[in-house]
Amino acid sequence: MTQVGRDVNVHIRPVLGPESGAEVVWPVWVGTVPPLAAAFQPRTAVRKKIARVRDRGGNAALCQVLVGDGGVGKSQLAASLARETRDEEPSGEGGLDVLVWAKATEPDQIITAYAEAAERLHLPGGASDDSPAAAKVFLAWLAATERRWLVVLDDISDPEAVDEWWPDGNARNGWVLATTRRDDARLSGKSRTPVRLDIFSPEEARAFLRRRLTDAGHPNLFNPDDADSLSRELGHLPLALGHAAAYMINKRRTTGDYLRLFRDTDNRLGDLLPPDADTEGYGGSVTASLLISLTGVEAADTTRLARPLLQLISLVDPLGHPAALWTTHPALQYLRTARPGHRRWFRRHHPAVTEKEIRDALYCLRTYALITQDTHEAPIRVHALTARAIRETIPSRIRAMMARITADAIQGLWPDRDHLDGELASSLRANAMQLDQHTHPALWQPETHGLIYRVSSSLTEAVLYDQAVAYDQRTVQQSIAMHGPDHPETLMVRSNLANSYSDAGRTRDALELCERVLADCERVLGADHPDTLSARNNLANSYSDAGRTRDALELCERVLADYERVLGADHPDTLSARNNLANSGRPQPAGAGPHRLRARPWVRSPRHSQRA
Repeated sequence: MTQVGRDVNVHIRPVLGPESGAEVVWPVWVGTVPPLAAAFQPRTAVRKKIARVRDRGGNAALCQVLVGDGGVGKSQLAASLARETRDEEPSGEGGLDVLVWAKATEPDQIITAYAEAAERLHLPGGASDDSPAAAKVFLAWLAATERRWLVVLDDISDPEAVDEWWPDGNARNGWVLATTRRDDARLSGKSRTPVRLDIFSPEEARAFLRRRLTDAGHPNLFNPDDADSLSRELGHLPLALGHAAAYMINKRRTTGDYLRLFRDTDNRLGDLLPPDADTEGYGGSVTASLLISLTGVEAADTTRLARPLLQLISLVDPLGHPAALWTTHPALQYLRTARPGHRRWFRRHHPAVTEKEIRDALYCLRTYALITQDTHEAPIRVHALTARAIRETIPSRIRAMMARITADAIQGLWPDRDHLDGELASSLRANAMQLDQHTHPALWQPETHGLIYRVSSSLTEAVLYDQAVAYDQRTVQQSIAMHGPDHPETLMVRSNLANSYSDAGRTRDALELCERVLADCERVLGADHPDTLSARNNLANSYSDAGRTRDALELCERVLADYERVLGADHPDTLSARNNLANSGRPQPAGAGPHRLRARPWVRSPRHSQRA
């Protein structure tokens, strides 16, 4: 409020609301809150810590970050708290108007969830194709609204990358809950309070095993003394105890039986992840528990597909991937010859794998708690520890082949245009990046797989320009390391980086890089190589972006002449060059309108990195 003379001006903070005429259907839920595990333990001590922080009020009450090692149950506790808050009776003190559950392994997953929330709330700009802009509209709404809301950021892997996407607001009506393995200073301060979640206490571990076996109808399998010994052997880790309990239920083994199996060295336990090689503090006991479960799976699996399918699953994003990935043609062809006892080179003698067999194999893996899947069409999740343990059982030669087959499957599932299914595209981006990380350098040898380039294009289509630049910069460094600075693959990814610079508005960076790429192409490939022509075309585009119209026009004329001479007048690249010349301002014959095409860098050819 300000006063000038006798005039009093009152300034009211604007609150974003639904667009005119739009009706919001309350409550608004975005994302899927994971179901609670069987025999879920409430983790009372940690709940009390969170309640004390919330009750004290102030900045620290807005956001609590559950920090802990893999497998301790961070997401489960967050899901329990979210469900309880969501299901409270609406009142002045309870209930929620908005709940957003966002995976946070990659920033674009958060952006996608926020953009969906903005659209569902009918916020001005919420229906835009610009996902980051829509996400920021949603953040602004959270900071100003009086509605009750909860945002969960699950599994933050890079605190710096997600820093700009933390919600702000008043703890009186808002709450942010996050989970992460990272012990990072960025996760404290700025209204964030880290809350440590550790392994089960001995009492919690014993209560879990007793309830899990009893609820399954087998209380006779539980022996308190053996259960305590087994819990100690498993390090009181919730994930390991869950695997052990599932095995005992399915095989009708008592806690004493399982303990003896666990200690039996004939089961190859402890060889996969010995304590002295465990740099992340997972512990060999978890891997041993996993391998015992695999023995049970293989005995029960009538399809003989569960183990090779689990190996494929271990290569992608543990937080979730589309179940349809494993019914794509590349996956089915691989699994056809991957059943134990089959020789791959006799493929014609192997019966085709059916979708029913895939569903049956997944059901077997769910039964033994090796994966989680709410319905047969829901995303498949696997704990990161389980995935890591499985990956390390795959011989490196086979793992490289499986990596490229999985990459083919991801490409086969990708929509032609990301906007047709933004949620699927976001999931596939995360899975593609995880696949590369888990199997490096399989997607780079002997040549760079097209999936590497598809991620860059997808980020651009999602208007995630800064993320596209960061991704392409890493891709350039990887290509230089794998192929060398003058390899055609490296020249292509450098050209793609220039395109991303241009899309992000970094015109000077794009122009400088285009000039260097063209010079290198002429030196390495020759002046008339198709890839050199593409690089020359990209430079003309950069001249135009930089406002150097005369340079752009002159170079466009040369590019068109070169394409007509080298490739012919009707070649698609020649037609694109003709369109570029039209864009430069030179009148063209009828039918040659100004049409600029973004590169398709996932196609393995440097010439497709042009922006015609």
